Amino acid sequence: MSGNIQLLSDTLAAAKAENRAALIAYLPAGFPSVDGGIAAVKAVFDGGADVVEVGLPHSDPVLDGPVIQTADDIALRGGVKIADVMRTVREAYEATGKPVLVMTYWNPIDRYGIERFTAELAEAGGAGCILPDLPVQESELWREHAEKHGLATVFVVAPSSKDERLAKITAAGSGFVYAASLMGVTGTRASVGLEARNLVGRTRATTALPVCVGLGVSNAEQAAEVAGFADGVIVGSAFVKRMLDAADEVAGLAAVRALAGELAEGVRKR
Repeated sequence: MSGNIQLLSDTLAAAKAENRAALIAYLPAGFPSVDGGIAAVKAVFDGGADVVEVGLPHSDPVLDGPVIQTADDIALRGGVKIADVMRTVREAYEATGKPVLVMTYWNPIDRYGIERFTAELAEAGGAGCILPDLPVQESELWREHAEKHGLATVFVVAPSSKDERLAKITAAGSGFVYAASLMGVTGTRASVGLEARNLVGRTRATTALPVCVGLGVSNAEQAAEVAGFADGVIVGSAFVKRMLDAADEVAGLAAVRALAGELAEGVRKR
């Protein structure tokens, strides 16, 4: 079975045709439980997310701030496995027909096996992978397998990336480009800032791929601001925080569904 890179591309193109940015949500698999994590992904889709990134929990998440680290710890203590990540992707995709990616550090894939991981992700209906710590110059084998299985390879660019480096990264990627709005780790911020706008402009000069901005967006106003210059708005910590702060799982699902609705309105007010 081939993966869903085309569905991802079509979804981003459809948002552009509606003169808006796409809303991309992030939630870790296995949080607060495997079943609860699957329900949360479905809830954010119900609320209005166009795409969901399912995080593969990692014990040393270098890009993730304290909120996502806390959720990852809960998932890991609950015994989450790669099979649970694949199940999350499968059930979310089958329930909604919408694109689901996996966001993961490289080490778990390397240990699991590239061919096994890409084949299983494609079979689950996954659209691709976001790989924040895989250097482009070391990515050829991964990209061969991802392309064979119809999966997008999304690389992360940062404000510190020089123009020449940006061109190399975007030439190797597919699906979209993940533009980190600022230097540092994930988390909600008071403002997203000028750096993100500049980075999107510099990235667009190197590629026709959609450029989606993450790190720091937590409310509809910020989503609208970023939607004014980016093709997609990526929100993670704000969703996870709603789950962490909820009194119980039912309240958590209602909270993430509501936040998705607010953000979906925000990306339409660019």
